[in-house]
Amino acid sequence: MRNLLDFLKDYYHWLLFVLLEVVSGFLLFQYNNYQASVWFSSANAVTGKVLEWTSEATKFFNQSQENERLTRRNLLLEQHVDMLRRRYMALTYDSTAMERHEMAFLSQYNLIPAKVVDNALDSKENLMTIDKGRADGVAVDMGVACGNGVVGVVYLVSDHYSVVIPVLNASSSRISCAIRNRGSFGYLHWYGGDPSVAYVEDVPRHAKFKLGEWVVTSGFSSIFPSGVSVGKIEQAYNSRDGLSYKLKIRLSTDFTNLRDVVVISDKSIAERAALLQAARDSINKITGER
Repeated sequence: MRNLLDFLKDYYHWLLFVLLEVVSGFLLFQYNNYQASVWFSSANAVTGKVLEWTSEATKFFNQSQENERLTRRNLLLEQHVDMLRRRYMALTYDSTAMERHEMAFLSQYNLIPAKVVDNALDSKENLMTIDKGRADGVAVDMGVACGNGVVGVVYLVSDHYSVVIPVLNASSSRISCAIRNRGSFGYLHWYGGDPSVAYVEDVPRHAKFKLGEWVVTSGFSSIFPSGVSVGKIEQAYNSRDGLSYKLKIRLSTDFTNLRDVVVISDKSIAERAALLQAARDSINKITGER
């Protein structure tokens, strides 16, 4: 105890200096909007960089396992593509038709590769941070996917980072889905808890499907193209009002081990948005004249 008192006696002026610095800093950033905005911007940049370093270290140690998983996935996809190409050629007698359709489809989209630097799974309002932002061509409301399926939608964008609302967000994520090769559609919703399970709601009663069939994006919105994997149907329930089905889905994306993603930029979004706004302005003008 005496040693502690002697220490405080010898160095009290330094301790007082540090205390006053902390108090002055608090008062400066708490009651001055400009200084507070500079502080938060700098803190967010530093936090993003630290999260990026942490993610890179984790990725390095998991690289072998990730490469093995991607190799198996690529082999499976190559087999599917080869099978589809052979069937298409048998029907059309044109060996280059499949490639032409693939290139025409892909030319509509710009895929921006990114890495996940922060991914929360412990709440019902989860958010995700990726290392690409406005300077890389990312914008709000762009879709985000990985090699296995849907991830989420871009919510906030800075110059070099973006915040994504993932599928695992109970209040803000609502993605239009369809049962593959069936045409019936609904909306994907996650209730919390298990990060591998979500539900597709508002599926019409006349819809036909089987357990084990795939659910994919419908393409009805400007966020995702049609056909991006969502998951497999595990169970079907009646809705509360009995007018539709609710499907339990085993998600194809493993959010517990998510590192590499792509941001999907649809080149036709701006044109469609401008056309829709022109239609709204025209309707408002006609309504105003009446």
